[in-house]
Amino acid sequence: MKTNKKKIGILGGTFDPPHIGHIYISKIALKKFHLNFLMWIITKQNPLKKKSFFKTEARIKLSKNITKKEKKIFIRYLDKKVKSKNTFNILSYLKKKNSKAQLFFLMGADNFINFHKWKNWKKIPSYAKIVVFSRQGYSAKALKSIASKKLKKSDWIYVKSKNINISSSLIRKF
Repeated sequence: MKTNKKKIGILGGTFDPPHIGHIYISKIALKKFHLNFLMWIITKQNPLKKKSFFKTEARIKLSKNITKKEKKIFIRYLDKKVKSKNTFNILSYLKKKNSKAQLFFLMGADNFINFHKWKNWKKIPSYAKIVVFSRQGYSAKALKSIASKKLKKSDWIYVKSKNINISSSLIRKF
């Protein structure tokens, strides 16, 4: 039975700064999961990392700039509206706003390694299907991570894609 349920992708993070790797996995997700659109949810601060390099406003502007030709990618900043920077709270908010939609939460394998340290990480699949993208040097660890063993197989998907050897931390070094 075919369903016309709206499918929304979510890529969250500090985007400090945004780069072509973010665009690359966004495009794969849009195509592979037949997403209606994808939101980049920019947070002021990652709860597990030190202070951001770029100010929030600059990261929002850079993200809008890099995605301006992408018709199905939208930039959102929800920290003030949700009063939280935690993925669990943001996804809870988005699910309430889009109750009939199927949500897909995208992340890199590097983040999935420490996913078990995130607030309410075991409850996140109740709001969104977790989509983990391969990352050079991280995939093997991600596939053996605590989250990979504790979450149900139906809660997450691993996507092996061409590795783009770029990261926000690598860009900040230059």
